[in-house]
Amino acid sequence: MKILVTNDDGIYSPGLLCLAKQASRYGEVIVMAPDVEQSSMGQAITSSKPISYKPSPIHFDGLEAYRVNGTPSDCVALGLHLFEDVDLVLSGINLGSNLGNSAWHSGTLSAARQAVLFGVRGIALSVSVGETETDFEALEPFVQDALEEVVGNKEPELLNINFPRSPRGQVVWTNQSVRQYDGKVIAQSDPMGRSHFWFTVIPIEPVDEGSDRWAVKTGKTSITPMVLDLTDNEYLKKINGSS
Repeated sequence: MKILVTNDDGIYSPGLLCLAKQASRYGEVIVMAPDVEQSSMGQAITSSKPISYKPSPIHFDGLEAYRVNGTPSDCVALGLHLFEDVDLVLSGINLGSNLGNSAWHSGTLSAARQAVLFGVRGIALSVSVGETETDFEALEPFVQDALEEVVGNKEPELLNINFPRSPRGQVVWTNQSVRQYDGKVIAQSDPMGRSHFWFTVIPIEPVDEGSDRWAVKTGKTSITPMVLDLTDNEYLKKINGSS
């Protein structure tokens, strides 16, 4: 199996190294990640200028690795162009969960989604963070368990995996939480008195049991199968049925 590994935190992220090492248990691994952090880039692609790649400035324990001056989706598109017969794209391990509505802007999940758009299976992996650095060595066995659950399968094509900060070992299949959240823009000033703004998201509804948010909050590893189709099929059936 040939596996392309990418992320949105950039080539220097310890989560990328952790995922690449675990992926090497399943076959040949090629790392192609952004040269700088590209968090919350969503599905952005670079269309107004050319992109390029260079060998990684850090070692990945003998794995082939490159940095790209582009977005996570650029990394996937370029990697699938350069390397033939890629069977799987893994994206992560992101420093920060990608649960519920964050699926819309997550660069990590968008990289996996870009793979599916190119006809290759894509899996995104993220971990909740806190005030201290994430212990990826302690997380490794839970990453192994999650990958064992999904890598051998041919479907679903698109998966979103989230680890709690301190997993308790259980892996559960969940739905994406779409409960309401409060998106706020907070105005502040820099030391020179110039205005700047932060966009932040605060959940305002409780977690719904069986969802990805519920799983991570209760210490479980969440695996959510996803699709590309954004069609509101229920409404489509309703409107077509009435004509």
